[in-house]
Amino acid sequence: MRRVTLFVNGTSKNGKVVAVYGTLADLLSVASNKLGIKACNLYNGKGGLIDDIALIRDDDVLYVSEGDPFVDPQNDVKATDGLPRAHTDWLTLNIGGRLFTTTRPIGISLLILLPSTFFDVWGNKQDEHGAYLIDRSPEYFEPILNYLRHGQLIINEGINLLGVLEEARFFGIEQLADQLEVAIKVTNSWTTLPSLDNALLNIRCSGLNFSGADLSRLDLRYINFKMANLSRCNLTHANLCCSNLERADLSGANLDGANLQGVKMLCSNAEGASLKGCNFEDPSGLKANLEGANLKGVDMEGSQMTGINLRVATLKNAKLKNCNLRGATLAGTDLENCDLSGCDLQEANLRGSNVKGAIFEEMLTALHMSQSVR
Repeated sequence: MRRVTLFVNGTSKNGKVVAVYGTLADLLSVASNKLGIKACNLYNGKGGLIDDIALIRDDDVLYVSEGDPFVDPQNDVKATDGLPRAHTDWLTLNIGGRLFTTTRPIGISLLILLPSTFFDVWGNKQDEHGAYLIDRSPEYFEPILNYLRHGQLIINEGINLLGVLEEARFFGIEQLADQLEVAIKVTNSWTTLPSLDNALLNIRCSGLNFSGADLSRLDLRYINFKMANLSRCNLTHANLCCSNLERADLSGANLDGANLQGVKMLCSNAEGASLKGCNFEDPSGLKANLEGANLKGVDMEGSQMTGINLRVATLKNAKLKNCNLRGATLAGTDLENCDLSGCDLQEANLRGSNVKGAIFEEMLTALHMSQSVR
């Protein structure tokens, strides 16, 4: 029976003596239990990666990593304060001379994402304090690290999106790279708006994925979002005047206070979205068109919707309290269990609409229907 001594990668303390049996996977499982880490790789004392259990000899000293490159255990005696450095749940990266400390799982995931030849090109993997050396721009790296911390893309003012995009590509974070490419495309379009004639303002973002993006307070007038994915987007107080949202996915999105004058939302899916205090009313007479839209469970309380077209739309369980619906087209609309308390429905067309369970309390004007409802 062979026995080996296991240490956490980069340390020479608190080792564990274990028996070697079965496969390499069995040994890694034992190492995980003994050392309290998620063992992925085994190294010998010279940094050689062991990929076959037959290479292990009796009384070998092995170093176990969670996927990070080999760290010479002699570095364990070096520390900024002269004291030995113990294995912790934190890991420090030296990015272009600037130190970033993060949790070990995030740090290791970044090291794993590096190109396979990265540490082969450069001789030194760590600085004198044990921080991993990565020759990249710290300014553009910071948004990448924060994205891995909380899953949100947040870029401070003055940071070039192209630089962050290159870092995302370098670390192979494709989902983040896709978001940045869309953001760059939209940003470049916005910068050209002042010099364009209104006839040329039909910027095409159709079919693009903006899911979860923060587009609040942006000027998105006339942009073509046809069939785009805007689910869970933050569009609060955005200007979407005359934009095309036909068949777009707005489920769970927040459009509170948005300007939706003349918007086209035919057959769009806005189920569960919040549209409180929105303005659909265009003084020029251009009417918002939401014909056939899925508006189940939406909250449109206090919105201005004079003349809006909601023909055959689904507003089941929606909240339309205190909305201005004067002259609105609601023919064939499903208003089951819809709360219309305090609404102004003067001259609204409700022919053939389903008002089963709908609430019509405190109406501002008398409600008249020339045809029976379903």
